[in-house]
This record gives sequence, structure tokens and C-alpha cells, in this order.
Amino acid sequence: MDEDLIEKRIAGESVFDGKLLHVRRDTVLLPNGHETIREWVKHPGASAVLPVLDDGSVILVRQYRYPVGRVTLEIPAGKLDVPGEDTLECAKRELKEETGYAAERYEKLFSLATTVGFSDEWIHIYLAEGLTAGADCPDEDEFIHTVRMPLAEALEKVSDNTIVDGKTVTALLLYAARRKKEI
Repeated sequence: MDEDLIEKRIAGESVFDGKLLHVRRDTVLLPNGHETIREWVKHPGASAVLPVLDDGSVILVRQYRYPVGRVTLEIPAGKLDVPGEDTLECAKRELKEETGYAAERYEKLFSLATTVGFSDEWIHIYLAEGLTAGADCPDEDEFIHTVRMPLAEALEKVSDNTIVDGKTVTALLLYAARRKKEI
């Protein structure tokens, strides 16, 4: 159906291999027969979790994000540490590490292609309910504050552009729409 849109890889090379990101430069054949270059970032993928307390409040984390030069408010998340890692196990680990919480129930909400114009990253987002508080244990290079707030307040922070992280905006909006349907 969309064959007239497909680009075909002719050749490729690694431009940079870092701890997290791997930059590629591929030569592709366009549908019109011309060749062009596509530079893109290979990413191992990630999982995130929207923790919801019994009263409907959500747990978010505040942390400084160097690439955007600001402190952000986000759902807990982290990259898949090893190839083939189970996305739910990654979500559970990140919830515990970043917030100290554990959950009785997890449900996969969706998978999000984060930046389709230059990366192959997929982030798998889960809902966590039946939360039990515990001690957090962030990685040694993570500095995080845990924040509890009513869902309505989090949605206001999406609307006023306080919450700008794509995975968090999407998770909050989709969860709120789902709750509205249930009421």
C-alpha cells in the first residue's frame, strides 16, 4: 500500500559509538530513484511507568536534564540495560530505583516512538497501581526528587507547559482520557 514511500538502505556506517547512543550514517535509495544520506541515532529502547496512588494522585520525579538545560517533571523511566531485556522488568526496576515504590499491578499502556525523525528509540510505558512505598535507590549519577500530586494538577502542568517531557505528557493525557471514559 505504501510502497511508494519506502526508502531502501544501500550502505551504512557507524559515525559514533557512545555509552548510550550510536550515531549512524546511511545512504538510502528514495522512492523516486535518487540517493540521499540519513543520519540517525540507534538507541537500546527504554521503559517508563506512570505510578498512580489509590487516591488517584500520581508520582513524578524532578531531575535536571542536561540536553535541555532545565529541571524537568517526568514519570520514572530508564533505558533497557541489556539487549532483549523485558520491558516490564525494566519499568519495575526504574519505579523502585527512582521512587522507592513497588506496585501490585502493572498494565502496559502503550509504546511510543520518541523521535522518529532521527532515532529508532521506543519507550514502553506502563501503568502501576496498588503502590507500596519503600526506599529509593537511584543510580550513582542520578539526582532525583520524588513528587506526589493530584492528576488534575499534573494535567494543569501539561497545559501550562511546565511538564514538557514527551513520554510524560503522553502518559498523563492518555491515562486521563481513559479515566474519563470509565466515569
